[in-house]
Amino acid sequence: MQRSEMIARLDARREPWDMVIIGGGATGVGIAVDAASRGYDALLLEQHDFGKGTSSRSTKLVHGGVRYLEQGNIALVMEALKERGLLRQNAPHLVSNLAFVVPNYDWWEAPFYGLGLKIYNALAGKYGFGSSEILTREETLARLPTIRTDGLRGGVVYYDGQFDDTRLLINLAATAAAQGAALLNYARVVALTKGPDGFIDGVVAADQETGQQWTIPARVVVNATGAFSDSVRRLAEPDAPALIAPSQGIHLVFDHSFLATDSAIMVPHTSDGRVMFAIPWHGHTLVGTTDTPITTPTLEPRPLAGEIEFILETAGQYLLKPPTRDDVLSVFVGIRPLVKSGDSKLTQALSRDHTIHFDASGLLTTTGGKWTTYRNMAEHTVDQAADFARLTERPCVTRTLNIHGFHPSAERFGALSVYGSDALGIQEVMRTTPALAAPLHARLPYTGAEVVWAVRHEMARNVEDVLARRTRALFLNARAAEAMAPEVARLMAGELGWDATRQAADAASFSRLAKAYQL
Repeated sequence: MQRSEMIARLDARREPWDMVIIGGGATGVGIAVDAASRGYDALLLEQHDFGKGTSSRSTKLVHGGVRYLEQGNIALVMEALKERGLLRQNAPHLVSNLAFVVPNYDWWEAPFYGLGLKIYNALAGKYGFGSSEILTREETLARLPTIRTDGLRGGVVYYDGQFDDTRLLINLAATAAAQGAALLNYARVVALTKGPDGFIDGVVAADQETGQQWTIPARVVVNATGAFSDSVRRLAEPDAPALIAPSQGIHLVFDHSFLATDSAIMVPHTSDGRVMFAIPWHGHTLVGTTDTPITTPTLEPRPLAGEIEFILETAGQYLLKPPTRDDVLSVFVGIRPLVKSGDSKLTQALSRDHTIHFDASGLLTTTGGKWTTYRNMAEHTVDQAADFARLTERPCVTRTLNIHGFHPSAERFGALSVYGSDALGIQEVMRTTPALAAPLHARLPYTGAEVVWAVRHEMARNVEDVLARRTRALFLNARAAEAMAPEVARLMAGELGWDATRQAADAASFSRLAKAYQL
């Protein structure tokens, strides 16, 4: 998967594409996988890097959504639980079981949450991850040795899924490319074209690296830009009413010692009405999330002081060692593309179901949903797009399509397990160039070989791509990632032919970005 090859695929195309997909997050890349695997000619265009927005900033969970069960949205929970099972089946190198403990401090909590989680497990059917159990106080402390003990009565344990969001996204992009799709990052759609009948018949895209522009005809254009969906819709209809009610959520990352366990904590009710998680992730502790309505989405959203204090305060109510600002290794912010519903001002109340919307111009927008249900969203979207474009009907095959990197026992690769079968290729890079086998920073496991691999095989174009999304350094420890930037830039310069000026500029650009992830 190389950018030059993708541009060659685009330049060689003489006929209209069956589908042009705008947006390189989970929804867009999922659509590209589905469309290409059915045999449709698909092109995906992303204005920045794959997963730059919401899809790299999730809570790292593949789950049905306990809160949606409480809200009575049984259909969404059942759909998500099924998709959770399919994801573990198709990408076992990236999706794994994780035990969640709900600590109980009141007498009624164990029977109440115990019953609810038994229903949650029952809805999963054959896609279940494990049975829930009521725990004694001692059993709860054995699973959560750093939990606050004052008043602790016991707990309930249940099982859900955990994953690395952008590692999955990059593997999905590779899957789409292998199925014949063309995917291009740093290619911004700047205009939508219309035919004599007034319907959209293509896009104009600009290469953000070279300035080159392409006018690209398409039988149907799919807007899968998440929180930015309305801005794309207004390229065709400037007065289009808003479809999205964006909400931001933040996560704080701490040292592993704050949990010191392989189990997670789930707090079912916080003071703002959300569920809060504290989970082990890549040797660290990740805590979140908030739900704050915002007016305008941005590519680099910033945390609000109140959000940071809320998570610190809530986590401190449950952890034996209350975390402080000084303990935060990284803070990252994601924007949820929630679909507007009436006059509701509470984004917690808005549905996480996905929506497929046709504008009068013929632009198809698919939005909402969640990472866990991306495959189902993609299937529904391709069904609608193919029908609209009068393409030959072809069945979806992604329920059983192995995702790139599929490996049934990837844990054997240790720190490289998230690469699945690609770990063998990275190990070969280390073997041929031993200097690339060393970690780039003492606090993180990432190596020079992974930088080289990201450039050669995963379309990484700058230091941010490598340290934020091909590896997760920025999200785990922003200061360590900043310290790694000069060496990453040096390695990328050797692969991409940068001169000294470009190398220094890219490292400096990342350094400025990394400071925004530090408190």
